[in-house]
Amino acid sequence: MHASYQLVQRGPEMNRSDGSPRHSLAGGPGRTPRKRFAAPSIRGRLGFDARSPFMTIAFEPFAPELRADPYSTYRRLRDEAPVVFAPEANVWCVTRYDDVMQVLKDHDTFSSNGMRIMLMQSGKEGPPPLEWRLFRFIGLVALKARMHPKNFGTARGLIMEDGAEHSEMRTIVNRGFTPRRIGRLEPRIREVAAACTARLERGEDFDVMKDLAVPLPVTMISELLGIESGMLDTFKGWTDTVVESISTNEGRADRLAAPFVDMFVNMSAYLRKTARARRKDPKGDLISQIVAVQDGKQLSDYDIVTFVMVLLIAGNETTTNLIGNAVNALLDHPDQLEKLIADPTLVESTLEETVRYDGPVQMLFRQTTRETEIRGVRIPKGAMVAPILGSANRDERQFGEPDRFDIERRAQGHVGFGFGKHFCLGSSLARLEARCAIEALLPHLEKRTRIETRREWVDSFLVRGPTEIRLEARH
Repeated sequence: MHASYQLVQRGPEMNRSDGSPRHSLAGGPGRTPRKRFAAPSIRGRLGFDARSPFMTIAFEPFAPELRADPYSTYRRLRDEAPVVFAPEANVWCVTRYDDVMQVLKDHDTFSSNGMRIMLMQSGKEGPPPLEWRLFRFIGLVALKARMHPKNFGTARGLIMEDGAEHSEMRTIVNRGFTPRRIGRLEPRIREVAAACTARLERGEDFDVMKDLAVPLPVTMISELLGIESGMLDTFKGWTDTVVESISTNEGRADRLAAPFVDMFVNMSAYLRKTARARRKDPKGDLISQIVAVQDGKQLSDYDIVTFVMVLLIAGNETTTNLIGNAVNALLDHPDQLEKLIADPTLVESTLEETVRYDGPVQMLFRQTTRETEIRGVRIPKGAMVAPILGSANRDERQFGEPDRFDIERRAQGHVGFGFGKHFCLGSSLARLEARCAIEALLPHLEKRTRIETRREWVDSFLVRGPTEIRLEARH
């Protein structure tokens, strides 16, 4: 798949035409790795003048330094290198709104099958570092679970499908996410949110993440799937393992390999057991619906595990970080918090603005099915492309004053939940859960103040959100 790339040492070709070092957009001066993947003759392939910033800016989209503030980096990329190749990740990054929309709309050219294709071609040549982490996990899981690694490449999942197979999978799971069904969940969501905020009623210190943003969505997605209440903590642990295993810190990712293997094996066994039980005694839950279709549509156990793994991330982490990012933004902008307290009907527009301003999902991944061009940059067939949603949503060409958090903004044009056939299936549930969470929390925010500590962010390139938001009573 990577025949168009070569392994090179950092040398003159990695510098500006005058010999000076190129800029590094993440972490100051560019690091000097032992080896890195880069496009050969990159100046020729891009077809720009040698002085063009398109070829002299180094960008590492998964660098830990981006956690605190990726947006200033995104702004510079939009201005100077809107389509840029990230050698260490072996990914083409797309940062402007119009270009991100081009990638999200054109399913024929930018395929969601990239992960599967990468897995199925894994034996052809050595992958770059980012992909190698995934292969390492897959090999360990396959060995312990006694599976062939390529079964992971044939398992079907909504985020890895295009065309008829995606439509078939979407039809199956849509039954669990109809507006009527989501609407019926609201009383239960409010009940859980009230239980989560009971510590505030008692005047105790409160961590928005640990006490509300985490338990609310994990409870709801588990109940939607039909998971027993006694398994909630286990399911949350599985979610954390999935997200943390694909970490920006390679050493940390290595340490998480064994827990990932254990998680996958245990979750697979649990889901197979649950599926067998639902075949004999169907319930009204989502797993029952998937299993019922499986007998006629031949969905494999791998399909079910893949689907649930996606839900663990999308159904839990997206909502958790939407709640956390919303509270963070409100506390950072007291004028907007006061406006929301005075008019709670603004909660829905507050959440839409949060998804635009500081969304829980920063980027997606696609793979090119043919050579293509974005903003004059030629991208080869088989290349991985990352439309950076967080950058598109801050593009001043699309949004006025994009770096200003404005809860009255009409932000419906954001791409924080994706676009087109891969628009986030659970976005309605995420919005409802986040709305109920903010409405439960809002009466207490004017009586509380943030306990200021060094802010830490989730260590993953899949999601963006705070690890804690601790509140204490005003004195």
